Amino acid sequence: MELFMTICLILVYCIIFFICKLVLQMRNKCCYILAYECYRAPDDQKLDTETCGKLILRNKNLGIEQYRFLLQAMVNAGIGEETYGPRNVIAGTEESPNLSDALSEIDGIIFGTLDRLFLKTGVSPLDIDILVITVSMITSSPSLPARVINRYKMREDIKVFNLSGMGCSASVIAVDLVQHLFKTYKNAYAVIASSESLSPNWYCGKERSMMLPNILFRLGGCSLLLTNKRSLRHQAMLKLKHSVRIHAGSSDEAYGSCTRIEDAQGYCGFFLTKSLPKAAAKAVTMNLRVLVPKMLPLRELVRYAIVSYWRSKSKTSTPEATLNLKSGVEHFCIHPGGRAVIDGMGRSLGLNEYDLEPTRMALHRFGNTSAAGLWYVLSYMEAKKRLKKGNRILMISLGAGFKCNNCVWEVMRDLEDVNVWEDCIDRYPVKSTANTSFLEKYGWVNESRHEQ
Repeated sequence: MELFMTICLILVYCIIFFICKLVLQMRNKCCYILAYECYRAPDDQKLDTETCGKLILRNKNLGIEQYRFLLQAMVNAGIGEETYGPRNVIAGTEESPNLSDALSEIDGIIFGTLDRLFLKTGVSPLDIDILVITVSMITSSPSLPARVINRYKMREDIKVFNLSGMGCSASVIAVDLVQHLFKTYKNAYAVIASSESLSPNWYCGKERSMMLPNILFRLGGCSLLLTNKRSLRHQAMLKLKHSVRIHAGSSDEAYGSCTRIEDAQGYCGFFLTKSLPKAAAKAVTMNLRVLVPKMLPLRELVRYAIVSYWRSKSKTSTPEATLNLKSGVEHFCIHPGGRAVIDGMGRSLGLNEYDLEPTRMALHRFGNTSAAGLWYVLSYMEAKKRLKKGNRILMISLGAGFKCNNCVWEVMRDLEDVNVWEDCIDRYPVKSTANTSFLEKYGWVNESRHEQ
């Protein structure tokens, strides 16, 4: 009897121990966003129709065929008149970039957003425990994080990470990194700063597939303040619920779909192949296979399983079973990589124009700002007062390699800060994202074809 009681007490003790351990693990999994700030460049860096026209016409490597290609691409790209470009490109020195210009550009973006972030939240730079910088296309010594630490005189024991070459999905990678670090470092603050270096990476050649990034990529950036302090959950904007990362780089086709190379004339640029949409679709599918069971309610998964089984047994031709993603999330924050990317994602995920509006408008107003693009989309949702307490947001990011990194956020309170959209949110959404100003001003390029 005594032996039996001893065994029972040991079992009870073990059960209590494991329950307490599980509760503590769940408590340590918290990852909140307290605030974020997107970058808006000065008005003298806007790339309107006239400025873009000058950039193209002064490139002596281009001929009439390249002009026609660029005109069609610029009209249909979904980019508006108010996006921003690097100062050296506007000044006409893009063929001879220097390190000073590149660092000045990044300093303006990162320091500008961090200044506003610290001012908005009241958190001191000395309170930051983790710093992650994501800028893919520039390397400096000392590193970019070192420049931030020196500027704000941060602590000596700060944990520093510099993510380079991760492309447009880098900010979600950084979030995933921080949430894993939060399991080790308790009651911590983390800062993520994401941007891209355009000054030294403007393509000056004539290869069509390498000219497209010049049309799509624009100046931008974002800084985020995150914490795992449960005492601050009532101040938080968003809580991370799920994060899934997929890398399809083992496929040669996916790996080579988006690469930085030199053309025949020696000009560096991004080479986009025709297999890029296929690589993106495959990566998204691989990611959602892991993420969907975590984010959708059980009833939707059961419904899908029953319909799929019934269809496989039915001899009649019935529509293919599809999952209703809206049963688990209310908002879709898709990387604004370009109109074709947005259209493809909308079709594959079964989204309507209301769902795609924030991504289309972010692309139209700010262009493809690489890793920071998702936060311009989120800011649009917030400015339009779409985000209500309890809502869930699915973030989908794509990057060269080829990567798909997605996460799901829960809205912690009603959000309505206009952030970077302050001067223009009332003008959106626009009825059409086609930029007909280029056609009106440079339509003569097509007329010359008829004359020939």
